[in-house]
Amino acid sequence: MRYIDGPLLVLAGAGSGKTRVITHKIAYLIAECGIQARHIAAVTFTNKAAREMKSRVSALLKNQNTRGLAVSTFHTLGLNILRQEAPGVGLRRGFSIFDDQDTQELLRETAQRACLSDGDYADLLHRVARWKQAMVGPQQALGEAGDARETGAAQCYAQYERSLRAYNAVDFDDLIGLPVQLFEQHPEVLERWQGRLRYLLVDEYQDTNAGQYRLVRLLTGARGALTAVG
Repeated sequence: MRYIDGPLLVLAGAGSGKTRVITHKIAYLIAECGIQARHIAAVTFTNKAAREMKSRVSALLKNQNTRGLAVSTFHTLGLNILRQEAPGVGLRRGFSIFDDQDTQELLRETAQRACLSDGDYADLLHRVARWKQAMVGPQQALGEAGDARETGAAQCYAQYERSLRAYNAVDFDDLIGLPVQLFEQHPEVLERWQGRLRYLLVDEYQDTNAGQYRLVRLLTGARGALTAVG
């Protein structure tokens, strides 16, 4: 818990106190090491877990200043980045976030314009989610298509992405994918965020997908300290 100079991986079973490690380390960084709360972020997978974690930290620190401490889900962290950096990924301020129903309706419209059957629509829905979570863009998906069905799905994926941007909107997976794209294409923006978040603590690290893993590695970089608990 007291190691703060580089990456740290904590492996433990369920119910063994992994969340306690994160909350006590945050308290240690602020109370004992003098790290300002705004330089610390902790991420987990549900809003409930994030609220509980933040509540535990507040109880440990009592009256000490925790202003700026970021405890959230991965997607909330990504959303906060996009709200501040929207133009860097081709979005306008005040962009919309499409929920699952919005996403499905837009993909269904795309599939109908391409004259796909209901079976092909279900396959398209699955493929787009898989591509996005694996950080595969439309052009890469099209280049890797092995048959006519995959080619058609990749073309619909490209049209779906164009439609999202025309609405000035993002879907749930974009909340991870677009910050990764931003940081990989704009090193100066990445450097600024690395300066802000000096310590990143990740709960249930073993459950991160490709996009979440890349976001963590980018934010921590060579200078940040990552505590991964799984």
